[in-house]
Amino acid sequence: MSLTSGLVLPRTGRKIRNRMVLAAMTNKQSFDDGTLSDEEINWLLRRAEGGFGIITTAASHVSQCGKSWEGEMGVWGDHQLRKLTELASGIRQRGSIGLVQIFHGGLRAPRSLTSKQPVSASINLEKGVEEESRELSDSEIENLIQDFGNAAKRCEQAGFEGVEIHGAHGYLISQFLGKKTNRRKDRWGGELIDRSLFLRKIVECVRKNTSEEFLICVRISPEHDVGITIDESLGLSELLVEMNIDILHISCWDIFSSASDDLDSKRTITRRFSEILQNRIPLLTTGSIWNEEDGDFALSEGADLVGVARVAIAHPDWANKIGKSDYSPIKPPFTPEHLMDVELSPIFIDYMRRWKGFVTDGK
Repeated sequence: MSLTSGLVLPRTGRKIRNRMVLAAMTNKQSFDDGTLSDEEINWLLRRAEGGFGIITTAASHVSQCGKSWEGEMGVWGDHQLRKLTELASGIRQRGSIGLVQIFHGGLRAPRSLTSKQPVSASINLEKGVEEESRELSDSEIENLIQDFGNAAKRCEQAGFEGVEIHGAHGYLISQFLGKKTNRRKDRWGGELIDRSLFLRKIVECVRKNTSEEFLICVRISPEHDVGITIDESLGLSELLVEMNIDILHISCWDIFSSASDDLDSKRTITRRFSEILQNRIPLLTTGSIWNEEDGDFALSEGADLVGVARVAIAHPDWANKIGKSDYSPIKPPFTPEHLMDVELSPIFIDYMRRWKGFVTDGK
């Protein structure tokens, strides 16, 4: 098995041309109403041309109250369909599978963007947010689950092959999964089986609202300071396998690292999940992958798919060049001119200036 070998997803039989995935990345290039801009479409299509097996869009809010940052892509309204269809068609024509990452910001969806108080599993406040969130009612939770289902249906209507449900990085689904942020006493809180109910109901609703061929990927954080532990994430993966999702995506940040409870044995997080899953579902891992050697290491640890982010920003042809012995993608910093040449807009370049050492005239 290599990065360039194809993969057949077992539930549907759909073939992915290789094992390289463009991970979802914030780029702030959409319009205020969530509609895709030409710049965002061009950025993603250039990576599809570059040979990635799967192209994942930026995080896309499923309801107006779920928006977390300016320039965020949305999938909550039919007015967004035309550009979604254009993007889906372009990705498919270039031989990639297109997934829309769907999410809700929860605590991190500020009033300044939504005109409403942020919501969460419980009353929560964290550093950097504008105000305390309020606790969602039972009926509001049910409505948000339906928002995810409606968004997935819209994505399929536009021609995407599937969605990635974003249950990672401390956004609303994570806030339900975390012990610290979910202190509810009703059916949505308590033990893992209850704290995961929100996510599991979303998976069910997405499946109900889409065809059997529509792909469902779920992204989770193996560990997170909202109160998510590696042991519970491993348990969650067992629950998700039973729901017939197509891909489990673990967001490791660094694929070479061990979990905080396993520093002595030095087993990577990817290895931990692979041992639990036993090839019952394709495993996608991401975090600090820059070259072919890194990607091969991820596969050797039990991953079936390898996701990259920052290297694909500067090197859109990364996937096409993998497997060539002389390919060694240069590392940052990159000039603004280089980034413009690889289909980053001035807005995206300005956002990347916030990442230390990425742009020559940045932080």
